[in-house]
Amino acid sequence: MSKKQCSMTIGVLAKAAGMGVETIRYYQRRGLVAEPEKPYGSIRHYDDQALARLHFIRTAQWLGFSLDEIGGLLKLEDGAHCDETRALAERKLDDLRRKIASLRQMESTLDSLVERCRCSEDPQRCPIIHSLQGKRDVPNEGVER
Repeated sequence: MSKKQCSMTIGVLAKAAGMGVETIRYYQRRGLVAEPEKPYGSIRHYDDQALARLHFIRTAQWLGFSLDEIGGLLKLEDGAHCDETRALAERKLDDLRRKIASLRQMESTLDSLVERCRCSEDPQRCPIIHSLQGKRDVPNEGVER
């Protein structure tokens, strides 16, 4: 059974990939997607491999890879470099775990600030604003320090 090759204009390709034409052109300028030859007096046509490449790029971006990192992955795309690919993925996973830890810390801090704001009896002194200004405690009115 042979695999049928689709022939798509860039507009059809963009729609099939769920992205804009300019995004595809940007990927072409970055060397992530090949630009097919343009027959004299005609328009370029893309095949299903171009669509697969765009899906690869989109999925890799969703996983947090930068376009530079995706370029590196695409060079390893033949599958013969599993160790290198795994090393890249492990570094990305470590980065992601650090970001998650940072986001959890941010969540905890904001949760505490919101709770302090809810409990504040002084509507003129917002604990959140004072914290963002680097002030540790909300000063009480009329109390000298």
